[in-house]
Amino acid sequence: MDADLICVVDDEVSIIDFVRIYLERENYSVVAYMDGLSALNGIRSTQPALVVLDIMLPKMDGYDVCKTLRAEENEVPIIMLSAKDEDIDKILGLELGADDYLTKPFNPRELVARIKAVLRRNMLTRKNPQEILRIGNLSIDNKCREVRVENELVNLRTQEYELLRVLIEEKGRVFSREQLLNLAWGYSFAGQTRTVDVHVAQLRRKLKGTSVNIETITGYGYKITE
Repeated sequence: MDADLICVVDDEVSIIDFVRIYLERENYSVVAYMDGLSALNGIRSTQPALVVLDIMLPKMDGYDVCKTLRAEENEVPIIMLSAKDEDIDKILGLELGADDYLTKPFNPRELVARIKAVLRRNMLTRKNPQEILRIGNLSIDNKCREVRVENELVNLRTQEYELLRVLIEEKGRVFSREQLLNLAWGYSFAGQTRTVDVHVAQLRRKLKGTSVNIETITGYGYKITE
């Protein structure tokens, strides 16, 4: 993986050029593709640090690109772009494995901030973390970044892991959606808390049958309990 290489996928040259200018100012390298099939093959070969992926693309749309990468167990971080602002579109992208979602038109500074936050989250080694966290029959090994229920491994994506870690580090504490966005995603932007709800739903599905419960605190946020 090239830690400074960002892959930008969009069928509009103006958007690619626009994003490239801001990323290169931050000393990132940029590789660009204008259709989904070329992007998929390029991501496989170049192994970028992160992908900025439009949804509406020729040959293969962004949803299918994301779905294919995740089916191949490629965990490259993905920020999806879309002209659609419907919740269902955001939810679909996140459920397919995207790490974040940004609606067009977007502020390029916000995109850069999102990229930095995702990369920081993936690369940062926490200072003196508690190595093993436990609640009920579930444990998190921060050294190996593994989650187990008793002796059985639970496969979580990076962002699901980070969200669960934050909740378990202070089990029983009620976190607002904004707090979780800041602590687990590394940024805080108004109106983006739907991302938290989608990831909580994914975690609940994967932890179903365990002794652990992620409770909804109506009108506020979440907490984890046995």
